[in-house]
Amino acid sequence: MDMKEIESAVEGILFASGDPVHIDRICIALEADRPTAERVLQNLMDHYAYDRRGVRLLHVEDTWQLCSAPDYAEVIRRAFEIRKPAKLSQPALEVLTVIAYYQPVTRAYVDQIRGVDSAYTVGLLLDRKLIEDCGRLQVPGRPRLYRTTKNFLRSFHLHSLEDLPELPDFGGAGQMRLGDNGEIVDPEGELRETEENDGAEQGE
Repeated sequence: MDMKEIESAVEGILFASGDPVHIDRICIALEADRPTAERVLQNLMDHYAYDRRGVRLLHVEDTWQLCSAPDYAEVIRRAFEIRKPAKLSQPALEVLTVIAYYQPVTRAYVDQIRGVDSAYTVGLLLDRKLIEDCGRLQVPGRPRLYRTTKNFLRSFHLHSLEDLPELPDFGGAGQMRLGDNGEIVDPEGELRETEENDGAEQGE
């Protein structure tokens, strides 16, 4: 197959799947080496983005997936009468940030960093498939360990966890807090505000 035929074949594979497809599976189907397959996929990704098509090619770790363009999310929701997902609350963003940067972690570790009970919020993030159970810590009580999912990467437009911005060093003083736009801010003197936010979690 020439390059145009390979591109068309890759489009067909991704469209037929609907779900993320591992690069190795694409290579096997095309009988091509990984550099060739990745070059074709990158060309398709650039083509969709440059021409502002209604679909985008999403690259997360070693998988590729065709998805609708974010620009047309509202139109697509109206077409299928899909409700817009609720935004994550401040406590949920805080818990997700701790897990993203320190994974795999236990809920007790998250509670220690935040200074408040995070049980409800951890359950919420599990329901949203932004985090997942990844085993148990081999200590007395064997607490569950949590890590972020590929859905987390897709939701925050990250290729991998290496794309996370550098976490500021607060010298271990105070607790973590995020600003209204999701930025990490100096936690000094913010304990009461975070506790008040967490107390309102039941309304999420």
